[in-house]
This record gives sequence, C-alpha cells and structure tokens, in this order.
Amino acid sequence: MSPQPISTKSTFLEQVGIEHPIICGAMYPCSNPELVAAASEAGGIGIIQPIAMVYAHQHEFREGLKLIKQLTKKPVGLNVIVEKSVSAYEERMKLWMDIALEEGVRFFVTALGNPEWVVEKAHAKGGIVYHNITSRKWAKRALEAGVDGLICVNDGAGGHAGDLTAKQLYDETKDLGVPTLCAGGIGDEQDMTKVLALGYQGVQLGTRFIAAKECNAHSDYKDAIVDANEIDIVLTDKISGVPCAIIETASVKKMGTQAGPIARRLLKGRKTKHWTRTYYAVLSIWKFKRSAKEGMGYKDYFQAGKSVERISNVDSVANIMDRFASSLPKKNRKAQGVTDDA
Repeated sequence: MSPQPISTKSTFLEQVGIEHPIICGAMYPCSNPELVAAASEAGGIGIIQPIAMVYAHQHEFREGLKLIKQLTKKPVGLNVIVEKSVSAYEERMKLWMDIALEEGVRFFVTALGNPEWVVEKAHAKGGIVYHNITSRKWAKRALEAGVDGLICVNDGAGGHAGDLTAKQLYDETKDLGVPTLCAGGIGDEQDMTKVLALGYQGVQLGTRFIAAKECNAHSDYKDAIVDANEIDIVLTDKISGVPCAIIETASVKKMGTQAGPIARRLLKGRKTKHWTRTYYAVLSIWKFKRSAKEGMGYKDYFQAGKSVERISNVDSVANIMDRFASSLPKKNRKAQGVTDDA
C-alpha cells in the first residue's frame, strides 16, 4: 500500500474529533475503562488497551466497550498490537477490532509491527490510524502501510521507550506529510508547550494518567510515580525481553535489570527470537498486572517515564486535562473554541 499523506490543512484534532490534542495512551494493565472514559469526557481521547480490558480488568470486550459508552459519549480509541511474535493474540486482535468498529470506535493506535491490516479495516469504515514509531525507518514503513499519523515515542517514555529525544524524533519525521504526536517525558503543561512549539500537533501521556484518581492501579504504584525523580527511571530487559523503562524500586535494585546470558542469546537468534519474545510477552503481562494490582512486594515492576520528575500529586483526569488545555497556545485554543474567558 503506497503512502497517502494527508492535506496540511487536516489536523489531528479534525481527524479524531476531539477538543484537546491530548491522548491518554494505552497502558497494560492500567487502562481501566473508567480512566479511558474520563480522558475522553475531559476533552482528550482515551485509548482502550484490549488485553488490559479483558485480562486485567475482567470485562468481556464488547461489554467493556458498552461500559465506556455509558460513561462518555465522546470518541475513544483502540490500541491494536500488530507484532507478529505475539501471534497468540493476532486473531483475537482482529476480532476485537471488528467489535470496536461495530461499536463505533473510529480511532486506532497501532504498535510493534506492520499496521496494514488495521489500516484496511479502519479506512473501510472511515476510521483513522496512528502508529507508534521510534525512528524515521519505522515511520516510513508505517506510511507505506497507509497510516494517517505518527506517534513519536522518545527516550523519555515509560515502558518500551525510544532512543531519540523529542526534538530529534520530530526532526526525523517532520517532512513526512502527516501529523506527528509526541509521546514521552510529558509530565506537566510546560512540557507539552515545549513540544508543541517544536511542531508536534499533540501529545500522548501515560505516566501522568497512571497518577490519576480514575486509574485503578494500586496506590503504591501512584505513590512511586509521585515520589520518583527522573534519575529513578531505569531500563530493564528482564521483564519483556527488550529494554523497558521502569521505576528503580528497592526490589528492582536487588534483582538487577539485565536479562541473563541465555535469554540474551535466545533473543538474538534468528530462529529463537520470536518464541522467546512470545514467552516474555506472556510473562510481562503477569508481572505488570500483579505489580499494578498488589503494589509493593518482592517483584514490583512499575512502568513509568522520565515525566515522573514533574508529577507531584494524584489528581482527577478532569483537573489534569484542564491544566494542560489552559496552557495551549492561543491559536490552538481558538481552533478548539476556547476563549480567554473559558
């Protein structure tokens, strides 16, 4: 499928139909339905993480969607993982996407592989697809699959972060003809203002929304985010097989952050890397779910990004969104129908 750059007059806000250029990113296991709905109701857009919906929060997928629709009438999105190594989920992902389309979802965020089949399904129903990327190489491949925009995951992100700074990643993608959003290191409204000034059309927040009242992660997790500084964020490959940004708690210091030599060898092998990643994917689902639900313990793995430096409290999604929206450049606020008196 050849790239189809959108008109420069078409913006992220126009594509998705929301008030504020702020995504509450999909997070396993933290994307509970109430958090997703609250982000959309407050004027941004919440992204459903289907594995979290079904396995962490125990909602049958369609019923979970209906619960969200009861909480907000505004648009929500769906995260679709397209990485081939998690083949056990591929057919289920396709089923979940079909159900989401039936229930009116029209915004999709893809990650970790070729999003072409997602684009075909979404575009057939008038939907929009943005793809998570960490470099120009992956951006160009996503555009070849026909995506409508890019979410640029930088080195400040939690979970599976990129290697480039927000500016470096913007400079690599600014000429590709589609909207770009910044993901990583956005802890407060000043952070957002800086990346919008670079040229990004919006932001995707994760860590900031874990420390929200509507997120049902354990209070230990939220407290760890509030208490942590940027230097407390470390990379570990012991959880998912690839570097993952987490908070360096006491137990993480004790266990270390590097995978063993056998695991590293298997992850590099041409024939062994896919089933090894599948094993790690299943293992990480269990580890992150347990940590988020049970809090501090022998193995507390709290995914978080460098934005923890500027997160100082647990607040409601509405208050968080209001603060971010109030700092938008005046031209953006006018485009959204926001006046200085609002």
